[in-house]
Amino acid sequence: MNWGPVITAMATPFRADGAVDYDRAAELARRLVDGGSTGIVVAGTTGESPTLSDEEKLQLLRVVKDAVAGRAAVLAGTGTYDTAHSVHLSQQAQRLGADGLLVVVPYYNRPTQEGLYRHFKAVAESTDLPVLMYNIPGRTGTNMLPETVARLSEVRNVAGIKEASGSLDQVSEIRRRTPERFLIYSGDDSLTLPYLSVGAVGIVSVASHLVGREIREMIAHFQAGRVEDARRIHLRLFPLFRALFIAPNPVPLKAALELAGFPVGKPRLPLVEATEKEREQIAAAMREAMGVPVG
Repeated sequence: MNWGPVITAMATPFRADGAVDYDRAAELARRLVDGGSTGIVVAGTTGESPTLSDEEKLQLLRVVKDAVAGRAAVLAGTGTYDTAHSVHLSQQAQRLGADGLLVVVPYYNRPTQEGLYRHFKAVAESTDLPVLMYNIPGRTGTNMLPETVARLSEVRNVAGIKEASGSLDQVSEIRRRTPERFLIYSGDDSLTLPYLSVGAVGIVSVASHLVGREIREMIAHFQAGRVEDARRIHLRLFPLFRALFIAPNPVPLKAALELAGFPVGKPRLPLVEATEKEREQIAAAMREAMGVPVG
């Protein structure tokens, strides 16, 4: 199992009437692979999964799998706050040929650590696919602790974690407690480089919609021992990393793609479009990081 160093959490394109634009999704998937992505997450939270129906999620998986034609791994976002529903979606994703699953910590209901353990174990054991867990306490209300991650690393097909707690200490503790085969991916573009230094293997990225090649190059430099080269790229891209989160994800990303000449429609309610001031900030960060005119 190899998802590579740059997995893009893909935005879901919508048409003017709010329906999923599957043709545009196929175009975006191909664009991401051409731009350096080694994997794509379909219907993750960047893809506005809470507002997608099950059929929309599964159709996106079908479309993206066909579009990339084996050139990149395709992971399906199947995590919800309901274990039985997560199991159902995971089994359907396996049936459709997903290369892996991204399963977020259950949100809103705030399970205990034992509840988290049982949830992820149940989802993993319901399928043969490798599972990438996703810890993002700022959006779920619950932090999955390193000791729980370590317990889950013993489950056969729990392959790794997308860690977005923002804590280098937490990533260090996870690395210390888990076997080397257990994959740690940064869940924050701005923390990829420091996380690499304590044992992460890559990033599940938002910014790779725009600068995927540069992120992949940064990781390659670090892994080859060219730390100064990696740091230069990180610092150049840092304003963009931050600008893409000045409003709830994926609001800034959708504005940035429009500014880059590849519009993917508005977000679905309850998310709303970026304000004019936010668009100006995003455009300035894009100019600084990418060195090209935008807008």
